[in-house]
Amino acid sequence: MTRAGVTRAVWPAMCVIVVVFALGHATTFAQRRGGFGGGGRFGGGSGAPILPNLPYDGRFTFARLRYGPPIPYQTQRVGWSHDYPEGEEHFTKILNEITLLEAHTEQSNVLGLDDPALFRYPVAYMCEPGRWTMTDAQAVSFRAYLQKGGFVFFDDYRGPYDWNNFEQQMQRVLPEGRWVDLDVSHPIFHAFFEIKTLDVPQYYDRGAAEFRAIFEDNDPKKRIVALANFNTDISEFWEWSDTGLKPIDESNEAYKLGVNYIIYGMTH
Repeated sequence: MTRAGVTRAVWPAMCVIVVVFALGHATTFAQRRGGFGGGGRFGGGSGAPILPNLPYDGRFTFARLRYGPPIPYQTQRVGWSHDYPEGEEHFTKILNEITLLEAHTEQSNVLGLDDPALFRYPVAYMCEPGRWTMTDAQAVSFRAYLQKGGFVFFDDYRGPYDWNNFEQQMQRVLPEGRWVDLDVSHPIFHAFFEIKTLDVPQYYDRGAAEFRAIFEDNDPKKRIVALANFNTDISEFWEWSDTGLKPIDESNEAYKLGVNYIIYGMTH
């Protein structure tokens, strides 16, 4: 898994974030996605087809984790597909504007937890892990991915049921792993942008977001293996950042967190 090409850009990055997504018309995008909040085919959402994965070429590719069987189209009924494909399309464009990663922007790759191809991608993302289920073989394969240097971040879940189910699944993956609450002093929040507070804007969740991590060997001095964005949904900001539904400053904060996660995962 290559970690080359993550050199920081030398010009004012946040200005680009503001400019890149100050475009489009909210009504047009809402119609394309089946209405705000979903309303398209297969249970709401964009109804976008799940595209075949790009062949591996060494460039950064956003890797979205799938649990359960493959599906032909994005749907709000299947949690891992939430915000696909606009969320990562917008996010990778930001990555390319402010870093030298040269990420693929045309699409992401959707990978099962036991897909051998996952080992080619240093950073992985899972949406709605509160409803995550997997087989024992998938747990073993995902454990190997994380132990061999992979980094995963989880987003878009909330409430006791979501956390309890998520924690149980992660215990199957990393039986010895222990979740630790993070504060803003951790290096992941300074890997590219200087995150000054974890009191981040909420798209619709109530209360404060919680940021938790499992460290390699449960040692906070070592690298983060898995990161949980709990009680928040930063990728919702990514998805809708071209519509004007939320202030630019709020979307920027969500982008800053995501960029930091990618840079951290690529360099640790």
